[in-house]
Amino acid sequence: MSSHDAATEAAAASDKRRWIALAIVMTAAFMDLVDATIVNIAIPSIEKDLGASFGAIQWITAGYALAFAAGLITGGRLGDIYGRKRLFLLGTAGFTLASALCGFAANQEMLVGSRLLQGAAAAMMVPQVLSIIHVTFPAHERGKVFGMFGAIIGLGAVSGPLLGALLTQWNIAGLEWRPIFLINLPVGVAALILGRKFITESKAPKALKLDMVGVLLVTTALLMLVYPLTRGRELDWPLWGHLMMAGSLLVFAALVAYEKYKTKKDGSPLVELSLFKVKSFAAGIAVQLTFGVVLGIFFLVWTLYMQIGLGWTPLHAGLTGVPFSIAVSVAAGMSVQKLVPRFGRKVLQAGALTMIAGILLYLFEAGRYGTGIHSWQMIAPLVIMGLGMGLIVAPLTDAVLSDVPKEHAGSASGLINTTGQMGNALGLGLVSVVFFGTIDDEKLAKAPAEVGAAFTDAFQNSLGWAAGVLAVIFLVMFALPAKPKQHLEGGGDDEVVADETVTVEKESVLAH
Repeated sequence: MSSHDAATEAAAASDKRRWIALAIVMTAAFMDLVDATIVNIAIPSIEKDLGASFGAIQWITAGYALAFAAGLITGGRLGDIYGRKRLFLLGTAGFTLASALCGFAANQEMLVGSRLLQGAAAAMMVPQVLSIIHVTFPAHERGKVFGMFGAIIGLGAVSGPLLGALLTQWNIAGLEWRPIFLINLPVGVAALILGRKFITESKAPKALKLDMVGVLLVTTALLMLVYPLTRGRELDWPLWGHLMMAGSLLVFAALVAYEKYKTKKDGSPLVELSLFKVKSFAAGIAVQLTFGVVLGIFFLVWTLYMQIGLGWTPLHAGLTGVPFSIAVSVAAGMSVQKLVPRFGRKVLQAGALTMIAGILLYLFEAGRYGTGIHSWQMIAPLVIMGLGMGLIVAPLTDAVLSDVPKEHAGSASGLINTTGQMGNALGLGLVSVVFFGTIDDEKLAKAPAEVGAAFTDAFQNSLGWAAGVLAVIFLVMFALPAKPKQHLEGGGDDEVVADETVTVEKESVLAH
């Protein structure tokens, strides 16, 4: 450790305000995490109140994920260049403003636009959280701090759907679903006022340059792929939609070519292409992308199935999901601490197979009990699925980063975060095909009593697709290292890798 680093550590240890700064950034991270999970449970209420089309419903969720994915790497770079405190406050202000716009949205178009703004603001705010913790706390305290951070993540994952259900069910002041966004306003304002006073500014000593062309290309390619998927069914799959999706492949090819040029020119590409020469990293990115697709599909169709198909209240649906959230948290903790060090890659593969078993059981029960199914009958498949998901999400990061050169840990973790969000957005887009594609709108308009049966069939079809994708993920996992290296907090480069690992695990939860 250099004398400068030692002085920084000593200053951090003596600054009593660091615990207030920690509470501020953790609160902002909690606000973002809850917002990522709170919306799904309120989707049917939004659809009913605003008369939103199914395409708009997908964009309310996919738009956030898309804007978040497109801005994550850029947000991290901006913090390194212009200051993490500055970008954190700017992102928090944008997130709070966007939450207000969402809460007061007069129509579906305004809500979709506000959600895009909210995702972009979160992409500025979230990457600064771990960076601020890193520069605020000395190395010997970071283990305890990251443990607290993990507890906040677990609490957010469990409380998000429940909080959304309660706020929607209570219908505060006749606002129906709107409080799920408006609740961010006092929290965001408090974070801004206290953050200005207690967070210490920091910048990276050698910040890379921004690759705005790369950001533009990857965003364009994603939009060209996701937009036709979400609108295609409503517009009867027009020719331009197929041409746009095909064209997205050309834009992705242009991105690869430009990133090669950017690497040779100044060594600061958006995507470090040399990482894909590492077999375990390339396989891990494929797993992250396809796993994001599975989660993007499942959580939206699950909500629609319970609330529209079965006619359950938001609170009923939210409480039904509690065993799933608990199972994920329990399995995630066990997998990292006890199972992966002993069994390695097999734990992740067991997770994929366990999730498939839970999905198949859920598919069977949905078909057997139809619209008469009860919450208690869903507990077994949800717990099995949750255990499987927990075995994958926590150790996947170490598996992907295991063979990556330490000097590229930052680029690799940023790419993993972004890929997970991209997969989520793509999965939400595919809901048009695997869920709504099986529903005959004209038939339902003539026979509203058939809604439950139609949504149950569509849910089963979606589960079948999810199981199929998980089977592919299981096979791709054979390319992951048999025993991923455990990146522990130490010093030097290892410290960087440890911090990046925590960042990615946090983002993995956010994607879900």
